[in-house]
Amino acid sequence: MGPVNPQPVIDPLAIAALDTERHVAAAGWDQPARLFALVRTSDLLEREPHLRNQMGPADLADGALTAIEQEGLPATMSLETLLGRLAWPPEVDGCAFAIERMVVPPEAERDLPTKPEEAVEALAAHPDRKDVRLLVAVLRDGSSICLLRQRDHDSDDAVATGKDIAPGIVEALKASFVD
Repeated sequence: MGPVNPQPVIDPLAIAALDTERHVAAAGWDQPARLFALVRTSDLLEREPHLRNQMGPADLADGALTAIEQEGLPATMSLETLLGRLAWPPEVDGCAFAIERMVVPPEAERDLPTKPEEAVEALAAHPDRKDVRLLVAVLRDGSSICLLRQRDHDSDDAVATGKDIAPGIVEALKASFVD
C-alpha cells in the first residue's frame, strides 16, 4: 500500500458555493436575488491583509475562494435582463448567484391566465408547488456548480448539487466573464 495523502480532496469552487449557500440560507426564505463575487482568498489577503484575522484554516487552503456580496442589485422582473448586465473586472475569479423560485409540475402551466400577475398567483396557489433556492457558482475558467435547497426539506444535509440543475443561469453567469 502506498503512502496515504493526509490532505482531503477539495474543490475550492464547491466549498465556496456550499459556504455561500449556507450563508444565504441562514437569512431564511423569501429573499431577493443575491449576487457574490468570488475572489482567490490569497489575492484578497494581499490587497486587504487585515482580513487574515477573520479567516479560518480552511479559508487559507491553496486555491480557496472568498465570496463578497454585491449589494444593491437593481430590482427587475426579468432574470435575463439582470444577468445580461453583469460584467466583472479582472480581479474577480468567479461569481455566485442565489435566487428563489417556485417549481410546479409541467401540467400546472397549461391553461394559465394571460396576465403575468394572475399567472404567478395561479402557480403560487398550485397544490404541488415547491419553493426552491438555487445557488449557481461559476469561475472565469468555465467550471461551475449548482446547489438546490427545497423549502420543505430545509436542511444543510439535504442540499442537492450538480452541474446541470440550472443550465440557463450557468451560461448567463459564464457570459458575464466574456470580454
